[in-house]
Amino acid sequence: MDPDNPVVRLCVQGMAAEAEGRADDARARFRQAWDVATDDYEKCVAAHYLARHQPTPEETLRWNQECWDRADAVGDDRVRGFYASLHVNMGSAYRALGDPTAAHRHFVRAAAHIGDVPPGAYADWTRFGIADGLCTTRGDGPLAVLLHRLCARGELRALGVILPPYLGDLGTAEDRERLVTALSMVHAARWLADDEQQALGAVISELMGVSR
Repeated sequence: MDPDNPVVRLCVQGMAAEAEGRADDARARFRQAWDVATDDYEKCVAAHYLARHQPTPEETLRWNQECWDRADAVGDDRVRGFYASLHVNMGSAYRALGDPTAAHRHFVRAAAHIGDVPPGAYADWTRFGIADGLCTTRGDGPLAVLLHRLCARGELRALGVILPPYLGDLGTAEDRERLVTALSMVHAARWLADDEQQALGAVISELMGVSR
């Protein structure tokens, strides 16, 4: 984004105020950015930040929808890298409204766009947001139940191996293979109680069946 663009400049000021804990000042800068925006691209940028400072989940969703609509109206490479985080925000808004089905759809769409985000810390954070969204909206399967149990008793060795690929799983074949490899390593190490070993074996078999 062009740092000399007045809308971008106001949003940068708003982010600085946000970082300093001045929420009202941040909201005012983002609102000003929206008011001075002159085209769909600038409106898209301003709406993204305005959505972060809304008093209700409904208003948060409305502004995220506004951001999405404006991005679609732009329709060129300037917004191509926006869609992953845009769908994360839409998914998060629907999750806050208690609609996990709609939320999950947006997290899946976000995963499909992660390749458009330039590599770096922002891409890593967006990827984590997608994986977290997919995990929290797909329901508690047997692996989630087992992980909750391992967390409750502080089984750090197994968790240290499993959690990185589990939390980074966006549903691709490569992600699934990494997860199965990690689970198989823990299973082979026999760190878990007998019933947990059996549960883990069943999860591995299920995942391998899905990946074939």
